[in-house]
Amino acid sequence: MTRQSAGDATEIAGSDARMVPITSELVAAERPKAQVAPELLNQRAQDYQLHPGDTVLVTVWEHPELTSPAGNQQQAVTNGRLVQADGSFFFPYAGTLNVSGMTVQALRDTLVSRLSKYLRNPQLDVNVVGYGSRVSLQGAFVDTAPQELTTVPLTLSQAIGRARINVEQADLAGFVLTRNGRNYALDLDALNRDGSVAPDIYLRPGDHLFLPFNDRKEVYVVGEVLRPQALTFKTTDMSLTQALGRTGGLNPVSAKGEAVYVIRGIEETQNTPATVYHLNARSPAAFALGDRFRLRPGDVVWVGPAGVTRWNRFLSQLLPLSGIISNAASAQYNIGRD
Repeated sequence: MTRQSAGDATEIAGSDARMVPITSELVAAERPKAQVAPELLNQRAQDYQLHPGDTVLVTVWEHPELTSPAGNQQQAVTNGRLVQADGSFFFPYAGTLNVSGMTVQALRDTLVSRLSKYLRNPQLDVNVVGYGSRVSLQGAFVDTAPQELTTVPLTLSQAIGRARINVEQADLAGFVLTRNGRNYALDLDALNRDGSVAPDIYLRPGDHLFLPFNDRKEVYVVGEVLRPQALTFKTTDMSLTQALGRTGGLNPVSAKGEAVYVIRGIEETQNTPATVYHLNARSPAAFALGDRFRLRPGDVVWVGPAGVTRWNRFLSQLLPLSGIISNAASAQYNIGRD
């Protein structure tokens, strides 16, 4: 039994759920555009700033005793001088300087000024030969090793390209950039979709990149489909048509096209009623609606041969068993393959 409520929604008697038909009006809303925080976009490429852990090689022409105290046969990094954890940097005759945040050119100018007291017209060259500035990576990357920030600015897309995404296990829509204790959610799928390319975001020392796995981003397809199973998806969303297609489609022998349902909010029924979306898939036009109906993690897609009466019976059984839907779907798929 059902009873009509406000709008097109129908309350299902005897259950904490309401039924909503999938119509062109329901799926007419445009997909929201991906947003990037303005402060990330306003951060432009800039000259490299020295950071604790950097190794700086100072070349003083015609003064090898200052340039290569370890000997000319040593590697450049051996003759370089380390920027200490507190940002201090020592060079003979120039003393100890606080160079944290200083550009390479600014350090050169400071050394020239100080060495001019002891050398006539000193000619200096300053290079960073070892880098202490890094960004860290975590999650569904092939290579999560920290990446150095060098005198060549590093963009987010370059860092992701070097780390390589695990395309089978990554949740592209859940990417998070953490900077100075603030988390910035970046939907990599939406930013690079429909012909768009994600804007350049320049990374800074201490940035943390996190790409979650998609193992918790699942929808469950059960009932009269060829391969009932739990489906993970790595993009912003998955359409109802895509979910049905990945499970082999409706069973041509036992499925009834008018009995395609999407149950949403099944885990929150103690607080709010679940919503059941109904698609009458008997006509090809219905699959166009299904292609525009976007599923969310936790949705249950059920295809059955029954009408409303048997649907009520199924729903009353399904709602208390929401915690085992994933295992049941996976087990049914595995049995079908054996």
